[in-house]
Amino acid sequence: MSVPTFEPALVVAPRGGWRVLRSAVVDPLGALGLLLVLLIVLGALLADLSPYLPSKLSIPDRFAPPSPAHLLGADHLGRDLFTRVLYGARIALLVALVATGISFAGGLVLGMAAGYGPRWLDSLLILCFDALRAFPTVMLALALVTLTGPSLYAVIAVVVIATLPGYARVVRAQTMALKGTEFVLAARALGASGPRILKVEVMPNLIGPLLILISMDIPVVITIEAGMSFLGLGVRPPTPSWGTILNDGYVYIRESPWPAVAGGLPIVIATLGFTFLGETLRDRFDPRLRGDG
Repeated sequence: MSVPTFEPALVVAPRGGWRVLRSAVVDPLGALGLLLVLLIVLGALLADLSPYLPSKLSIPDRFAPPSPAHLLGADHLGRDLFTRVLYGARIALLVALVATGISFAGGLVLGMAAGYGPRWLDSLLILCFDALRAFPTVMLALALVTLTGPSLYAVIAVVVIATLPGYARVVRAQTMALKGTEFVLAARALGASGPRILKVEVMPNLIGPLLILISMDIPVVITIEAGMSFLGLGVRPPTPSWGTILNDGYVYIRESPWPAVAGGLPIVIATLGFTFLGETLRDRFDPRLRGDG
């Protein structure tokens, strides 16, 4: 007997999803968050249009204050700080997108396996999640960099190890809640296999909450990357990174405050933008927060 096709229940339709996004943009806080996020993204995409190279030295411009020639001033080697911030946005967004993408996929698969699988598998995966979360992020970064050396790959690995267990736990809890719902029980009674139920019935109901978590975790990932680069555990000079710019500002704070401002300002903008956008999307997707139920 052929297995019938099951339509997933409780899933936001694509058109409804667009309505949610439009309503989030109408919200002042959501609009501000989207504007700040677009500012960061556009800066990263248009970095090549800068008249300066991020590593070009110009000793006469050393510690130059902000001016039409150098919008954010220049650092201790005369490098244009605005250009370095734009190229640093590429590093920050690359790490954020790659690391959260890996954590999203891994957390989704492992969380569904833990929530829908047998009890022994759930206990084993929960033990692994708790063991990974028990490591402080800084200690984990130090241990990994000691083994592999400072690199962009080490930063991504640290972020994935630090964030994947959180996604997996959220997916596990949601999967266990959905496992007893009527549409899942009906699919099981009609002969659908476990993987099919997870793919068709359960997974579509997990994407929305995970996307909201990702939008709110991206600033955390950016901060981790900047922090590791600041400590010399991430991107190595002369590659521009917000963390290395901030480190230069800290070292030469007595000579000029502008490198510190240039390194810290984009981190603040990215954090506020993604946080505002994530909070607004959460309010729109959750009916209880909207007051609809």
